[in-house]
Amino acid sequence: MIDIRPFNSLGHANHGWLDAHHHFSFANYYDPSRMGWGRIRVWNDDTIGAQSGFPPHPHRDMEIITYVRTGAITHQDSMGNKGRTAAGDVQVMSAGTGVTHAEYNLEDEATTLFQIWIETDRPSAPPSWGAMPFPKESRDGAFQLLASGEKDDLVLTINADARILGATVKAGESIAIDALPDRHIYLVPSGRVKVNGIEASPRDGVAITGETKVEIEAEDDSELVLVDAR
Repeated sequence: MIDIRPFNSLGHANHGWLDAHHHFSFANYYDPSRMGWGRIRVWNDDTIGAQSGFPPHPHRDMEIITYVRTGAITHQDSMGNKGRTAAGDVQVMSAGTGVTHAEYNLEDEATTLFQIWIETDRPSAPPSWGAMPFPKESRDGAFQLLASGEKDDLVLTINADARILGATVKAGESIAIDALPDRHIYLVPSGRVKVNGIEASPRDGVAITGETKVEIEAEDDSELVLVDAR
C-alpha cells in the first residue's frame, strides 16, 4: 500500500516566528485517521524565523530526530548538552525519564527542518542527545543511514526499532531500497517523484507498507528523507 498525503492536506499552524505543517495529529491539529504511521508518531515540517525558536520545554519517553533542511538549529538541554546542527545534518534526543530542551534558530535567515518523533522501545531509559554531520554529497544517488536503533550501525543511536535515511537524487534518475512488508515506511521528497509508479509532489508525505521494494524515480532534483519503522 502506498498512500500519498498531499502537502496541502497537512495540519497547518502559523505562529509568525514558526510556520508548521503537521503530517500527523499534533498540538491543535487532530485527524483521527492521521495519528501516526506504525511507531512514527510525529513528522513536523517547520520553518523557524531568524533569531527565534522553541524556549525550554519538557519531553519524556520519546525518540526525537531533527533533520535540518536549510539554515541551522542550536540545541541546549537540562543534561548540559549544547550544539549547532546545520543543513543536511541530524540530531537525536532520547527523552527517556525526562529532559528539558530548547531549540533556537540563532541564524540571520529562516531555518527549515523536519522534526520526527518515534515511540520509544525503552521507556524510562536515561535521556541522551547526539548530533552528527552528514555531507549531502555523501548520499548522492543512494540512501545513507543517519540514525538507527542498532548501536553497531556507527550512526546516531535511538531507542527504537527504526532507521532514518537520507538521499539526494537528480531529475531523471532513480534509486531503490528493499523493504519488509510488515514495516511502516514514511517518505518526504523535496521535489516531484514517483514512488513505485505513484506520483508525489514536493513535501507530500508518502506512507508505505506491504511492499518488498520501494523505487523512487525523480522528476525534479530531490532530497529524500525516509523513516523505516516497526
